[in-house]
Amino acid sequence: MVDYKVEIVVLPVSDVDRSKEFYGRLGFREDVDFTGADGLRVVHFTPPGSSASIIVGDGVTDAAPGSVRGVHLVVDDIVAAWADLTAKGVKTSEIFHDAQGVFHHAGEVARVDGPHPDRQSYGSFLSFEDPDGNEFVLQEVTERRPGRISHIVHGSVAELEQALRDAAAAHGEHEKALGHEDVDWPAWYAAHMARAAGLVD
Repeated sequence: MVDYKVEIVVLPVSDVDRSKEFYGRLGFREDVDFTGADGLRVVHFTPPGSSASIIVGDGVTDAAPGSVRGVHLVVDDIVAAWADLTAKGVKTSEIFHDAQGVFHHAGEVARVDGPHPDRQSYGSFLSFEDPDGNEFVLQEVTERRPGRISHIVHGSVAELEQALRDAAAAHGEHEKALGHEDVDWPAWYAAHMARAAGLVD
């Protein structure tokens, strides 16, 4: 079995510095800004909480600037994400869901205003474009479908600390039930945190 993990999406842009300002304003982490002797420029950004990144630059793609459509960014609260983007001066669509409730159609076909009526995971969206017109779609995911997560992700040091505190508290109750110290506590912690992340039942 070979793992094929999405690592980078290359976005074609006409003005690298303008794009760099835009993605920096979004809060994407700038990992690399490299310029080669032949004019190659690679600017590498990683969105908060993402294991995949984007690259803009000169000489990194021959696609027309603004031609990329439908790069999806997952958020756990579409309303909060809309507020965050708006506060950063990003023009977005209204929040929407699809009339068929599965995945959105291309463009604005079958688009219904507002989040999914039941706030169904995977069911609510909004879109925005970078300065060249490359399109991003935000998708609200609150509960992952089985098999979609291969590792535990914590969005901050505070979230990881809280996960460890929760595991420690639960472990204390586990030891009380056992009536003795559990020498296999690392395995227990791992299983507890994996259940909390939805990796196992």
